[in-house]
Amino acid sequence: MSDKRTGVKREKKKSGVPDAALRFLEYYYPIHYKAGIGVEDALRGGLLNRHQVAMLWLIHSEGRDGREMNRKAIERSLESWFEISGGAITKALRSMAQPPLELVQLVEDPRSGREKIVKLTPKGETHMKKMIAGGETFVQQIIDHMSDEEIERGLHFFKRVSEIVDILRNE
Repeated sequence: MSDKRTGVKREKKKSGVPDAALRFLEYYYPIHYKAGIGVEDALRGGLLNRHQVAMLWLIHSEGRDGREMNRKAIERSLESWFEISGGAITKALRSMAQPPLELVQLVEDPRSGREKIVKLTPKGETHMKKMIAGGETFVQQIIDHMSDEEIERGLHFFKRVSEIVDILRNE
């Protein structure tokens, strides 16, 4: 099998670890629902819903300069993560654009009058820094119970899982 992006042939290798897939699967719920939701709650800070947090995180991590992103790109990502309609995305963005939040600004895309660009406002950039600090504090509480080697292995594992999921999505 070859990677569509690079054309490089990759061999699927079967793990020599007994029941590896099942054992990984057993950790899915604790990781996703205990740790993942814990991180999400720390990012939310009691102010935003999970869709709004995901939108802000997308802008931060995948947007231009971490400050702006095409609304359709936000919609494509969110639809692959959640069962959410375009209308619900628009409603969530509008609520973040209006008082009292005023975290984003919706501006017309100069290349298309029908498309919008979602930009963080200065208040949104400040809020993003607070979100990151809250998430970092939560994760720090977890890694305080780990050795440096466990932390490095965990970082490597998360990086590889992310890379492999991206490859699988493109196959």
